[in-house]
Amino acid sequence: MECRVLSIQSHVVRGYVGNKSASFPLQVLGFEVDSINSVQFSNHTGYSHWKGQVLTADELHVLYEGIKLNNVHHYDYVLTGYTRDTSFLEMVVDIVQELKRANPNLVYGVYPSLCQPYYVPENLHPVYKNKVVPVADIITPNQFEAELLTGKNISTEKDAVEVMDLLHKMGPDTVVITSSDLPSRLGDRFLVSLGSQRTLMPDGTKSTQRVRMEIPKVDAVFVGTGDLFAAMLLAWTHHYPNDLKTACEKTFSVMHHVIKRTISYAHDLAGPGRKPSPPQLELRMVQSKADIEDPAIVMEATVLNL
Repeated sequence: MECRVLSIQSHVVRGYVGNKSASFPLQVLGFEVDSINSVQFSNHTGYSHWKGQVLTADELHVLYEGIKLNNVHHYDYVLTGYTRDTSFLEMVVDIVQELKRANPNLVYGVYPSLCQPYYVPENLHPVYKNKVVPVADIITPNQFEAELLTGKNISTEKDAVEVMDLLHKMGPDTVVITSSDLPSRLGDRFLVSLGSQRTLMPDGTKSTQRVRMEIPKVDAVFVGTGDLFAAMLLAWTHHYPNDLKTACEKTFSVMHHVIKRTISYAHDLAGPGRKPSPPQLELRMVQSKADIEDPAIVMEATVLNL
């Protein structure tokens, strides 16, 4: 059965971020993707120079109305990422709510992106907490973002589980804390990620599966990886709807293969002893097509029995 995603994210002419990071991998995995570009920039803002335009809330509404007038606004998924405008984010929430009324089974995936290397206005924080998270079904914060949304600090694995439970109570059934400062069992060269998924059982009760993953650190700064991660988690939870362990293993393995290929290519371009530049660190997305379609599992998740 065909699945259609409405992806409202940024767009760059050169490189991979936002919709450029999400659309191709989703299409490779069989999803139809309708993209609305929240911004259109020449390249991401980690470059020395960038130019472009920003879509306003009113312009977003006009585009959505055009889709509605043609009666082609049935979606199975909505995916959103970085936003820096309150009115735009509130318009996104209005659209999601309307789409959910038309299709109660619609799944909304959110990459909250509240701690970017560029400015995120603080007035966005309550909009995410009070309006976005309650209508979300999948959310992929890092530790800082999870703490910000819940008001609770994470110092231990138990804290992380409690934060994920708080996020469940706020709305999303699937929560993955993509990275944390928790000590890894494999040493200081690894990051810890944790996930939690609530599943509605036939008798009406909810069962929760929680997983933990140890992720190798990479000595480089990438842009677009959060957008890719959110898209891949959406895709793999679709294919494995009640198996967070497998969905996370697939998602993190895709990330590993793409990042490994990218860093190898960037170092080859930069030359020995030289730090790769932002253009050299653009994700090797097309070259990773086979890994996106059928990733060799190199990241294994541990199920937490709590």
